[in-house]
Amino acid sequence: MPEICSFHDLSTLDAKGRAALTRRSETDLSGFVERVKPIIEAVRTEGDAALLRFARDFDKSEVKPGQIKVSEAEFDAAFQAVDPEVIESIRFGIDNIRRFHEEQKPEPMWFKEMRPGSFAGDRWTPIQSAALYVPRGKGAFPSVTMMTSVPAVVAGVPNLCIVTPPTPDGSVDAATLVAARLAGVETVYKVGGAQAVAAVAYGTETIAPVLKIVGPGSPFVVAAKSLLSGVINTGLPAGPSEAIIFADETVDGALAALDVLIEAEHGPDSSAYIVTHDRKVAEAAMAALPGYWEAMTEQRVGFSQTVLQGAYGGIILTASLEDSYAFINDYAPEHLEILSMEPFRHLGRITEAAEILMGPHTPITLGNFVLGPNAVLPTSRWARTYGPLSVTDFLKRSSIGYVTSAGYPELALHARRLARYEGFSSHENAISEIRDRLLSGERG
Repeated sequence: MPEICSFHDLSTLDAKGRAALTRRSETDLSGFVERVKPIIEAVRTEGDAALLRFARDFDKSEVKPGQIKVSEAEFDAAFQAVDPEVIESIRFGIDNIRRFHEEQKPEPMWFKEMRPGSFAGDRWTPIQSAALYVPRGKGAFPSVTMMTSVPAVVAGVPNLCIVTPPTPDGSVDAATLVAARLAGVETVYKVGGAQAVAAVAYGTETIAPVLKIVGPGSPFVVAAKSLLSGVINTGLPAGPSEAIIFADETVDGALAALDVLIEAEHGPDSSAYIVTHDRKVAEAAMAALPGYWEAMTEQRVGFSQTVLQGAYGGIILTASLEDSYAFINDYAPEHLEILSMEPFRHLGRITEAAEILMGPHTPITLGNFVLGPNAVLPTSRWARTYGPLSVTDFLKRSSIGYVTSAGYPELALHARRLARYEGFSSHENAISEIRDRLLSGERG
């Protein structure tokens, strides 16, 4: 098979070779951490001055003093600059995303009688502040604005802001501003990278510190989140894009090739594989790639070729469907497409994927923009313990308990025994005859 892209026959690989296929570009952040440390310290000590300097150094952007925050006039101008058809599609996407997340929102409170006279439940309330990170380095991403803003607004977070890298002229991508306003967020700051994470963690003269930051970013952003995780809640780990296109024998391999390019074109640090047990599918996918590259822009061709011809992408041929399932679960992808005319027959065998899009009419593109489920997803195998960004990422849960005088004796009896066994005398005293005397009005 010609090496148009990296090709791996899984049956020929030992455990070390197989493990190498599950690595992502941000797996080793040590080099980024050292480069990010002085950036964080500069923002902590210098505030806005550091943000302006880093905008010049890293973004090649001349953000003026006093203009870190996007003005109302800039928002208004964005609506004039963006094609009305694009605005219509942003509205469409936001509507679907909002519908999905409204359904996802938990009941504000549930309360149930657990035993006669004893009640317990949960109450959900919004966190008080959050920052939404929207990347820009390899393109403009109003879709990320939509995906991060809508669940936060649905959750009812009172203090929201977006941080996003400035363009060379010191502005913010116009469609990003349109998406922000339509989603319900009016506070946007022209700052990206590690410096943005530091700014919302510590605060500056312009930017108020917040409790949490969410959104995907480069390894620099991931490293900054790691370093600042003791200062600010950094949410689910969302790094460079990654995808597996799982194709069985019922589909054309050219379709798998078409879809593997979706995430591969995000950047050279992305990861993207076609996984199939059918050699004909693998061969058809390999043959189709050159034709698709001819129809892409030069920049995206470069990104996707770097991924598919490198260490983090390509085609993986497995010995059987069982081997395909096992590899996918081991890899735990951010995005997974099940390309099959009968996708539901495979769904039950795959448990480790953040997003699962099923069938030939559900490419990742729809999920990234307009389907409704959130496309901000855990990367680097974190799908094994994290799910997609959701409304509950912007809510906090409080447990509530209430015990009546009738329900108290039974609970106190059992709790007293456990307190005595564990050696906590004050625990025991608090539910002893001392409490009974106090509640009856006795003293001494």
